[in-house]
Amino acid sequence: MTAGTDIAKIRLSGVTRSFDGVRAVDAVDLTLHPRQSLVLIGGSGSGKSLLLKCILGLVEPDAGSIKVDGGETVGMPAGDRMTWMRRFGVLFQRQGLFDSLTVWENVAFRLLHEQHLSRSAAREMAVAKLEKVGLLPDTADLSPAELSGGMQKRVGLARSIATDPDILFLDEPTAGLDPIMSNVISDLINDRVDDLGASAISIVSDLAVVRRIADTVLMLHEGRVVWSGPVAELDGSDNAYVRQFVTQSLDGPIRMPALAG
Repeated sequence: MTAGTDIAKIRLSGVTRSFDGVRAVDAVDLTLHPRQSLVLIGGSGSGKSLLLKCILGLVEPDAGSIKVDGGETVGMPAGDRMTWMRRFGVLFQRQGLFDSLTVWENVAFRLLHEQHLSRSAAREMAVAKLEKVGLLPDTADLSPAELSGGMQKRVGLARSIATDPDILFLDEPTAGLDPIMSNVISDLINDRVDDLGASAISIVSDLAVVRRIADTVLMLHEGRVVWSGPVAELDGSDNAYVRQFVTQSLDGPIRMPALAG
């Protein structure tokens, strides 16, 4: 994984989103370069998932600019946005697999409904993507309920790369997995980013995974960027938020919300 030096794939400037007067995303600046893997870290409720939704256009920011390949996307007409979103591959935290569809139909969903491929051609491409994430062809005709958690993660990853996107969004790709399977999924992500020449933004809570897949790390707290830098500088940072996150200490500027009792 290497960060390019040419025009940014994604550039956010002053992106802000409030709910009931509270800034859930607060003047965030972010730059994602070609072939770069950027990882968002931070506590629960820090604004990570909301920020991804703003970039995808699922939530409109109150203020700020979101540019993709130099083009402004805030305020983009709905029809244009639907076409524009086809360039992205998204892995949801809970995979978002359709229980009523087979594995291959899940992987090929966009191929069938957006590219209008024949079922035979779409199935062939789905099987090829399943093989790229280490799943055998006979997995294709199973239902998601017949798969283990790790296999479902890999199916979700296969679906996210089915259309060979140039930008990937991965929300907690290893959540709930054992350390060995987390390493497998992390290496699959690295391989897919390298093979596709794609850029990726991931939300990750597991620091071992952060170290394994990130080029650059950006930390959010209460909707604000409190630190960003190369992953190699994460462990040695003297930033109080980063130090508390890395050491998992109860003492520091990150406070647990009070529980009603």
